[in-house]
Amino acid sequence: MFTTVPFSQPSQSQLPDDLFEAIATLKQDLNAVILAHYYQDPDIQDVADYIGDSLGLSRQAAQTDAEVIVFAGVHFMAETAKILNPHKLVLLPDLEAGCSLADSCPPEAFAAFKAAHPDHLVVSYINCTAAIKAMSDIICTSSNAVDIVNQIPPEQPIIFAPDRNLGRYVMEQTGRELLLWDGSCMVHENFSEKKLVQLHVQHPEAEIIAHPECETPVLRHANYIGSTTALLNYAQQSQHNSFVVATEPGIIHQMQKAMPDKTFIAAPPTGTCACNECPHMRLNTLEKLYLAMKQRQPEITLPEDVRLAALKPIERMLAMSR
Repeated sequence: MFTTVPFSQPSQSQLPDDLFEAIATLKQDLNAVILAHYYQDPDIQDVADYIGDSLGLSRQAAQTDAEVIVFAGVHFMAETAKILNPHKLVLLPDLEAGCSLADSCPPEAFAAFKAAHPDHLVVSYINCTAAIKAMSDIICTSSNAVDIVNQIPPEQPIIFAPDRNLGRYVMEQTGRELLLWDGSCMVHENFSEKKLVQLHVQHPEAEIIAHPECETPVLRHANYIGSTTALLNYAQQSQHNSFVVATEPGIIHQMQKAMPDKTFIAAPPTGTCACNECPHMRLNTLEKLYLAMKQRQPEITLPEDVRLAALKPIERMLAMSR
């Protein structure tokens, strides 16, 4: 649940000449921390105090002593920060920065699905709304989903929501049968297997690295599958110097910064558009981030009963994560 503060595009007269300096000043004045996902615009990544994937961001949100959390990501990520920090001001630069995967799991429909399988434990991917987290037993991320499921007794039936592609990957890695909710990420489902193969023919020396939210035909060609942080770490450790990256291309900014001598090629989408860029993530801009800090809004708020119910499975995840 969000406060319904309308956002209007800033005029140039509202903005300082040097946004980077102005944001640094506001951060000090507010005692704020800027947390950014790897899929954010490179300018936002460059002003962030911490850049990471969902697991890393959750840990940072849980540990920060800042009074204000500016979350440069999408709404479920900012919600998670608020769940963990109920007494802190949590800001999201654009309230319209949603998530197709979270939207694919409506709370009412999921409640009925869960009620139809009362003996099942609910493991939900963190890419879901606070309402879905509140109905879950354990939260997971793409970094720890396999390990989390492996820690659950084998006789315990499991509902895995909301991403069916990550669920299938977890099933393959664990040998467990999971009851999957039929949700997906619009970005990771948009990679073209045909174009990926064609690209690899052009760059046979490149390793293909992919996020487990991708569909099975794409994962079949991957030399390595992992979360965004895992992909970054793998590329750093690999002896190869060229990589085709099958995830949202915002991560390539960090890859190029960490490994300037290596080549990173974004995996192609099915169409001719830039559909491998998340339109929700890209709604956040440096200008909106500045205004959010300046105006101390849009603010993320949650009903306390929902927050408390959602907190329990997140805390279980953090306790089970190694």
